[in-house]
Amino acid sequence: MGERLLNEFAVEEWTGVPVNTLRWFRHCGDRGPAYLKIGRSVRYRENDVQAWLDAARVPAGSSDAS
Repeated sequence: MGERLLNEFAVEEWTGVPVNTLRWFRHCGDRGPAYLKIGRSVRYRENDVQAWLDAARVPAGSSDAS
């Protein structure tokens, strides 16, 4: 059995990132988690979403002001 695939609504529920924002990220092409296009459906691999979240992590005590 392969890795579980999530639709954009499941990603929204998991991450709190609205579906419209995920769609905008796909439109921009350089933001958001990697995704699969299967016919007209968009799916996200759990590992890709987790990797995207991990990459966005800012360590405690960071001076990142953005």
